[in-house]
Amino acid sequence: RSAPARLPEADGRQARFFAADVRDAAAAAGFIDAAAGGRGLDVLVNNAGGSPYAAASTASARFSERIVALNLLAPLYLAQASYRWLVLQPGGGAIINIASVAGIRPSPGTAAYGAAKAGLLQLTGTLAQEWGPLVRVNAVVVGLIQTQDAAATYGSETAQAAIADSLPLRRMARPQDVAAACVYLASAAAAYVSGAQLAVHGGGERPLFLDIMERNGR
Repeated sequence: RSAPARLPEADGRQARFFAADVRDAAAAAGFIDAAAGGRGLDVLVNNAGGSPYAAASTASARFSERIVALNLLAPLYLAQASYRWLVLQPGGGAIINIASVAGIRPSPGTAAYGAAKAGLLQLTGTLAQEWGPLVRVNAVVVGLIQTQDAAATYGSETAQAAIADSLPLRRMARPQDVAAACVYLASAAAAYVSGAQLAVHGGGERPLFLDIMERNGR
């Protein structure tokens, strides 16, 4: 939405920033062409997404439409725009969709978001079949993640610690965990991986009935 204060730099190469509303198909295509023009395109990571809490019984039509547009239609628009660039690469290119556990289990409070992320997983498999062998398409299914806005999502530090302790790996995911999964899926190490759903959720959330059983006796 707005340029960061400092653009990343590595190995003498400087990142570039483009502003675009990826929910708009024309803007998404313009962004891809601007980024790829003159250089080509190797990898697309569809990372834009999210949703605030909204009860399904009262969420407005406009709200739901925009959530679905951001989390499902935008990745489709960007994938479509990137296809003609990715197929030009020797050996083809890769698309990585950032999905969510909300798309594979109920998502109370974020119904439109969960439905859109479920659709994104279906889209991943379909594009992998349509666009192989030159374009590999995979998804990273992200679990509970510790970001700079974690308090808004998970509550107090005490609540966050309790949530983290409930997971098998005893912590929530960090942004670099998701980045590492993307690096793998973009690399030659994943040359035969397409249509996959790579779970980055620390082993998954504990079923609620187990805690109820322990509190009330087996």
